[in-house]
Amino acid sequence: MKKVICSLLFLSGTLVFSQENVKKDTISQSDTKEIQEVILKAQRKKQFADKAVYTFDKEALEKARYAKDLLKTLPELQLDPVSNTLKSIKGGTTLFLINGIEATDMQIRSVQPSEVIKVEYYDIPPARWASRADTVINLLTRSAETGYVFGADLSSGLTTGFINGSAYANYTKGKNDFGLEYSINLRDYDDRRVHSIYDYQLGGEHYRSDEERKDHFGYTFQNLALRYTRVVPDNYAFQAKLNMDILSSFFKGSGQSIFTKDAFSEEHQMLKNGGSDYVTPTLDVYFSKNISKKDELSLNVVANRFTTNTSEFAKEWIISSGQSVFDNDMNLKAKQTGFVGELAYTHDFETGKFSSGYRVSNTSISNDLSNLSGFSEYSVNYLEQYLYSEFAGKVKKFNYRIGAGLINIHNKSAENTFDEWSFVPKIILGYQLKSNQTLRFSSSYKPKSPVSAALSSNVVQQAPNIVQRGNPFLTSQQTWGNNLTYSFNNKYFDFNANLFYNYTNRAINQFYVMDAALGGYALTYENAQNSKQYGAQLTGSYKPFGNRLLVLKAVISPTSETVRTSSGALIKNNYIGNNFVLSSEYKSFSLEYQLNIPVYSLSGAFLVINENQNHVFVNYKHKEWTFSTGMYWIGMPSEYKTKSLKESLVNYSRVGQIMNNKSMFVLGLSYDFSKGKKTDLQRKLNNSTAPAATF
Repeated sequence: MKKVICSLLFLSGTLVFSQENVKKDTISQSDTKEIQEVILKAQRKKQFADKAVYTFDKEALEKARYAKDLLKTLPELQLDPVSNTLKSIKGGTTLFLINGIEATDMQIRSVQPSEVIKVEYYDIPPARWASRADTVINLLTRSAETGYVFGADLSSGLTTGFINGSAYANYTKGKNDFGLEYSINLRDYDDRRVHSIYDYQLGGEHYRSDEERKDHFGYTFQNLALRYTRVVPDNYAFQAKLNMDILSSFFKGSGQSIFTKDAFSEEHQMLKNGGSDYVTPTLDVYFSKNISKKDELSLNVVANRFTTNTSEFAKEWIISSGQSVFDNDMNLKAKQTGFVGELAYTHDFETGKFSSGYRVSNTSISNDLSNLSGFSEYSVNYLEQYLYSEFAGKVKKFNYRIGAGLINIHNKSAENTFDEWSFVPKIILGYQLKSNQTLRFSSSYKPKSPVSAALSSNVVQQAPNIVQRGNPFLTSQQTWGNNLTYSFNNKYFDFNANLFYNYTNRAINQFYVMDAALGGYALTYENAQNSKQYGAQLTGSYKPFGNRLLVLKAVISPTSETVRTSSGALIKNNYIGNNFVLSSEYKSFSLEYQLNIPVYSLSGAFLVINENQNHVFVNYKHKEWTFSTGMYWIGMPSEYKTKSLKESLVNYSRVGQIMNNKSMFVLGLSYDFSKGKKTDLQRKLNNSTAPAATF
């Protein structure tokens, strides 16, 4: 262990004092005037090793209602009409920042287009965000002294329970800024149809359960946030944020099944009800201090404490006799405490930028559980420590970012304790072929801890002779990822062609096993020997007229994936991932159409299809008002399919359809107003505690 730490410190020192002739890939205050002039003349993109930097032309600034409209024009971002939030067309987790501080959708709306200097698009996130997101977008804005901004929006499906709403307000006075936000997402669908089949051999006999069920389900998710920020330029920045997430969900289902045992069959009746709720108050405190003109020290502390209540009652009985087949009554009360602390240091050299930090996160959960196995009380604790260093710079046409770190994962449950240190190196190299063409290579290694549901000791009945449970003895998986990317952009094209290869050791895999204690099969988790994923991905946009009158965005990704299970069995799957967006803007009108062809990808013991989309929506802007309408899932319900692999002990398939979503017509209205400008905080650390444990 000492050798690893010494190697890390030596590498950090070597990076700091090397490459004296490298030009900085940063923007100083003296550069602001030049960039502002460029913005007014033309839109442009500059590609670096780990990010692309976008500026916007005069036409884009004039048409945009707020900064969110500018981000929507990036070639690899799209608006998700169902949640009314921005996301990457490639999928994965996207993190948005404003001047380095994690930002919500409403905060992005509060930024006026004229305040935007540039946007940094990280498709290879820096070390401090690499474990949290696949893509990071940092919106850089001008600082100002005074002003206020407020707005609200509401969209609703007129014939079903579909509501998105939000409101925000910011007030700035001198060096102080106050912010308040509220959002609500409500779903209440009374027509979800599920068809499930379990087919298996048990004790030399053939069993089959063919189920048809109709559900009424929904949820209400609310978020309330209050922020106070004080910024003293060139000295310090302080922010305190109180955030509260409120969730209440339910499902009520009933149906029938035909249960077959060899040649004998009988009709069963079933019901399945349940729900979950929690309120998570979270305090987020951030402080940064400029030690000198080139040195900055930052501290971030995030803490919360809350209780999650989860319940599920499932029952199945023989219709002719009323005899019970199974009764599953599960109640889980989880008291959860989360803490994240991070300390980071940055220094600007003439040769580049050095950053280093230490982050510790701890989640403690105390469970009171009643299920098929009886009543139990047990506690689990998940601790992760992360020490990292990075240096980014440039040598002529070469850009690079080199990093190294140590991660310690310490998971403790009632049955097992897992403790492991891992060395996590990363290298990113970029070469500018021409002014608009770049070749990049990245390679990284990182471990990932199992989620709480996978480690849970909970047991839930799924069907006759079938249960689901976690595995407290899981260890972390370790992924080595490699990408070779060619980027090209001009007035008409902006795209990336990427070859990728990912190898995961001890991949966390879900599969069916014999469960002697329960006399049937259990769906549980294991550490497989390894998994591999490789292929190509083409992403980007095409503007046939060189403007926003017509834009096509697309993702096409032929992919091969394999899993080598712990028993040595090899599982293979091939698919062509895809997503298409066609949009048009003319004066105050905008139109967008989204389409994909769903494909199956590996998910443990199953092949799972991605959600289908066939959406169209139209916006009209008049001064501070925006009117919108659209139709989602045109001519089809939203559909979710799962099927087991041929290697599985249980042949399982499931098709779920939300009929309420079929050709859902939505109307929306928003109002956004601003006067003056607000003070911006250039925050360097952004953390969040673990999500609620609900399994």
